[in-house]
Amino acid sequence: MTTLPPPVIDLSADEARRIALRAQGLLGAPDRRGGVRGVLRRLGAVQLDTISVLARSHELIPYARLGAVGRKTVEDAYWTESHGFEYWSHAACILPVEEWPHFAFRRRAYRSRPHWHHDLPDGAYDTVIKQLRAEGPLTATELGGAKNGGEWWDWSASKVAVERALMYGEVVCTERRSWKRVYDLAERAIPDAVLHDDLDDTECLRRLVRLAGQALGVGTRADIADYHRLKGEQFDAVVADSGLVPVTVEGWDKRAWADPAALASPPRGRHRTTLLSPFDSLIWERARTERLFGFTHRLEAYVPKQKRVHGYFAMPLLAGGRLLGRVDPAREGRTLVARQVSLAGPRAVAPMAQALREAAEWVGCDAVRVEKADRPELAAELVRALG
Repeated sequence: MTTLPPPVIDLSADEARRIALRAQGLLGAPDRRGGVRGVLRRLGAVQLDTISVLARSHELIPYARLGAVGRKTVEDAYWTESHGFEYWSHAACILPVEEWPHFAFRRRAYRSRPHWHHDLPDGAYDTVIKQLRAEGPLTATELGGAKNGGEWWDWSASKVAVERALMYGEVVCTERRSWKRVYDLAERAIPDAVLHDDLDDTECLRRLVRLAGQALGVGTRADIADYHRLKGEQFDAVVADSGLVPVTVEGWDKRAWADPAALASPPRGRHRTTLLSPFDSLIWERARTERLFGFTHRLEAYVPKQKRVHGYFAMPLLAGGRLLGRVDPAREGRTLVARQVSLAGPRAVAPMAQALREAAEWVGCDAVRVEKADRPELAAELVRALG
């Protein structure tokens, strides 16, 4: 492992928190000129997920930073004119198209080893490629069916083949249609200027570590490696050449690195008051969220109902640069239902009311109903504030 220089910059916990918020586009004036594409480029990855409560997570990400953004505006910004592509990063993510070369290391890794333990009949892979070349873009159903008719993992040969081609980089997901991936040949969908695997693994990793550091502002080894799901040893091999600056942060028991541009000026500006998707990159890693905000965040959608503490899709409340509570939302007609609300204290009431009203308006609701609050003495205050 490369010997690293000792940190020469000390950050307070408050400075680190504000640096992280600014890096994530949640402190300072919203980049309305850059819009959704600007958010995507700034974050470097926007996670996709099947759950849709107020909206799907990839819609909630720009909403948290820009305010009300139409769903068509979001989809067009991600997918039209080859601005984004879907690939495995932190999870299944939309990535800026200029990052295609940086994932050559992952495409090579997928090509070099068997995966999924799915057998593929002879000729199935070539058949899918030929069909896409002749007819694409196509969904898995249009390619011959996604399933064999068994359990959910019982993919058809054409689905296995096209997913394998996606991981190899021969095929790319160009959009989601009714949440189904739409596949096309990478040679047709990715601009020629970035359609290459010329970067070696070390250079791919160096660039991804630098970009993750920029997106986070400041982070530990685990924080930065987790952003694109890199291994710790991959981070270790390139961080000294990444351009990130070693720092110490008050209260953090591990070494950290910061984006030098983030250190060049103090983070100032207006804080967003908003509800965050549980899949927002500000709160991807639980340990980091606890370090930055003293807030424990866990998605409970996959926890048995009787064991949930905060609800199915609890969305943290960001206000004044702090996480002050959470709400598990639902929709009933034109009413946004706050099924369960958790508030840090009286100071969280007004921001929660503001965030709920804005979210309701964004999704076309004209009323908000509070069903349950963890602090009953604050529930009446919240209802009054909503009124």
